[in-house]
Amino acid sequence: MAKVTIIPSKLNPITQLPNNALYKRKVAAYARVSTLQDEQLSSYDAQVDYYKKYITDKPEWEYVGIYTDKGISGTNRKNRAGFNQMIADALNGKIDLIITKSVTRFARNTLDTISVTRELKSHGVEVFFEEQNVYTFDSSGELMLTIMASIAQEESRNISENVKWGKRKKYNDGIASLAYKHFLGYDKHPTDPKKGFVINEEQAEVVRLIYKLFMKGKTLTYIAKFLEDNGYKTPMGKDKWRISTLESILRNEKYKGDALICKTYVKDFLEHKLVKNNGEVDQVYVEAHHDPIIEPHQWDLVQVELDRRKNLSLGYKCKSAFSSKLICSHCGSFYGQKVWHSTSKYRRLVYQCNDKFNKNHSKCQTPTLNEEDVITKFLNAYTTFMGDKGKVISNCRDMIKILDNSSELENEIEHLKIRSNEIIILVQNLIDRNSTEPISQEEYQAKYDEYDKEYAEIINKVNELEDEVRNKKAQAKNLNAFIADLAYRPNVLSEWDEDVWNYLVDKATVHEDKSITFLFRNGQEINVK
Repeated sequence: MAKVTIIPSKLNPITQLPNNALYKRKVAAYARVSTLQDEQLSSYDAQVDYYKKYITDKPEWEYVGIYTDKGISGTNRKNRAGFNQMIADALNGKIDLIITKSVTRFARNTLDTISVTRELKSHGVEVFFEEQNVYTFDSSGELMLTIMASIAQEESRNISENVKWGKRKKYNDGIASLAYKHFLGYDKHPTDPKKGFVINEEQAEVVRLIYKLFMKGKTLTYIAKFLEDNGYKTPMGKDKWRISTLESILRNEKYKGDALICKTYVKDFLEHKLVKNNGEVDQVYVEAHHDPIIEPHQWDLVQVELDRRKNLSLGYKCKSAFSSKLICSHCGSFYGQKVWHSTSKYRRLVYQCNDKFNKNHSKCQTPTLNEEDVITKFLNAYTTFMGDKGKVISNCRDMIKILDNSSELENEIEHLKIRSNEIIILVQNLIDRNSTEPISQEEYQAKYDEYDKEYAEIINKVNELEDEVRNKKAQAKNLNAFIADLAYRPNVLSEWDEDVWNYLVDKATVHEDKSITFLFRNGQEINVK
């Protein structure tokens, strides 16, 4: 009989290090819960406690820490700060092994799961999925991981569809709700939830005041201080107003009588309409029965102004009605309010380029103006602009039709998304083939990288096209709001009206010859000498 000699393994099966190695493997754990419900939070705390003890109990391991995300979905890496920090630390050599409860805790996107674990593996970092008992360094680890990740992704999709169905059924029945205790301006209907929300007039006055101050050119910082100084309470009943709270109020479409549900508008709450696309319910409009606190066209114009201020490269200031709207044609800087002869009887306010005497560029030749100069020219521009109101409206409507037609872009997006799903399947097939057939690893890696590159390019292109569609629809919406506002405006202004200036004018450019070109919000320019 042949003599069999058993050669003991020189590697620890768990740490994958030599048995006599003094080096301790640096180990971290990842814990995540997808909602902030109490039972989920208790699960989260249990995960953290369990893995800390699990790691520190092993003398051959060095405890690095627990990386966590609370109330975050696993379908996308974008907002998972804890997860992203863990991956960055691992790639920087701070972690050798990551332990997590299951594939679903790690990610519910197959391509994300595979690409991240492969990247970690290439840097000598292993991941252990306890529930599935899968180590990514094992020869069959990647195949098992692909299968488990695919199951997790499908499970996530099924859960999402079930939740969406429940919400659609609720909206179909004409029911919508708010976090009323934390929402300023509306109360729950006292008897029938299908009748929507009812206005709380005392709170609604605060909402209207916020909108009014904003469209008078005030900054959110100024509005917050004004509300605090005058004793107005926040939606939570607090004295301290935050900028984020004010922006949320200015952005919330419910104040114009709509409710944005499933990325569609929900209106008039007693009837509903299902919009079908190829036999599938694509959007749900539930007719609500709540009255607007802010006129819809005014709300839309506030959105335009919010975006305008956000995109100002020079920053927004509100010292006067002309702040951040009067612009120097020479250098592009804002005109600012200045005081001349401040200590004498000749004291007066003037407007001039803020960078007029900046040493970094040649002196601006644009003139100094007084308030009357700007007002007189604006009144003339307004009269010219409103001289043919019918043509202005007609041109706006023609432009709206062009902007609303985004079918070509949407078709391209759909085709790209189909291809991205095909790539996911191709990647899964490639990994399966690599696990069952003797193929060249160079060929495997090259093909995998090719798929990965194409997938990334598609996602970037989809994001660009979706941004373009959103921008076109936003422009169309802005023009609709502009047309609606014109109905409230007279054809001729005999005196200065700050509201007209704020609502209709985008900017006014001052030229060296003292003329001013007024750009109205519909894109039309009028130059006044």
